[in-house]
Amino acid sequence: MDSDFALFPKAASTIAPRVDALYVFLVWLTIILTALIAVLIVYYAVKYRRANKVDRTRPATSIWVEIVWILAPLPILLLIFFWGAEVFFAMARPPADTMEFTVVAKQWMWKFQHPTGQREIDTLHIPLGRAIRFKMISQDVIHSMFVPAFRVKQDVLPGRYTTLWFEATEVGEYHLFCAEYCGTKHSAMRGTVTVMTARDYQDWLSGGADQESPAVAGQKIFEQLRCGSCHLGGGSQQRGPALHNVFGAPVKLSDGSTVVADENYLRESIIRPQARVVAGYQPIMPSYAVNFETNEEGLLDLIAYLKAMNEDGSITTEGAAGSAPDDTKKP
Repeated sequence: MDSDFALFPKAASTIAPRVDALYVFLVWLTIILTALIAVLIVYYAVKYRRANKVDRTRPATSIWVEIVWILAPLPILLLIFFWGAEVFFAMARPPADTMEFTVVAKQWMWKFQHPTGQREIDTLHIPLGRAIRFKMISQDVIHSMFVPAFRVKQDVLPGRYTTLWFEATEVGEYHLFCAEYCGTKHSAMRGTVTVMTARDYQDWLSGGADQESPAVAGQKIFEQLRCGSCHLGGGSQQRGPALHNVFGAPVKLSDGSTVVADENYLRESIIRPQARVVAGYQPIMPSYAVNFETNEEGLLDLIAYLKAMNEDGSITTEGAAGSAPDDTKKP
């Protein structure tokens, strides 16, 4: 595990060296400018001290001094801006082949679910060399996912999904913290991320009990709530919009606007269906907030099913099986 007494935690993800490089540049820039200003303060304090006979008749300001003072820092500020923006966009845009884990934060624990269905609390096992994407939500107050060794941190909010991604580069155990004060036991809301080789991760998965993938569990919730009576069947029997292939597609609303059906839109449509009604349909869907107010994991499973749903209500092979790592890709 990364040392508790190191000045900086180990850089153990693909983005970590880029974050460190920007940070070190800003620190050295701050040190150099602070030293320069301190030297000038001492120099001019000595030169223009009261007892020293120097020419004080010339004006203390000059338009050229002002111009140089404005233009000289401009390239440095632009460098910081574009460098920081480049790192930010790299952290905000996960690659297409990520493994998606769901995370539910609550006072005072982290609840993880693997793509294949395995669940963990305050401990997460992940494969080395695979891009990992967290889809996160809080069941109570604002929390913040922070893994120092990976140099990633993201707020976890109630009522809305946020995401975070990283790719671990070294096998080991790494600290996981909540970085947002969330109540009396905030300091105890911590855990570990265990990075394993792809083969060891497969062995770890196979060593546990058989689990349902989120999509399979979500299909059972879909059937239990009888959602298909309105959203499946087609023709005059279908009182709600078709849900297959809806994820990621543009949806036209009754007010004339268009929205992309992402996870947050699907969640809102289940919890508050009257908020944005699909064009061509009546606002007759009841709210299912009571069903999921203490069951964010179930809501995540239901959304996973909607993302994997075929026209007849079945699940695509990929959605049913999850996205476990292929140990043939990496040694």
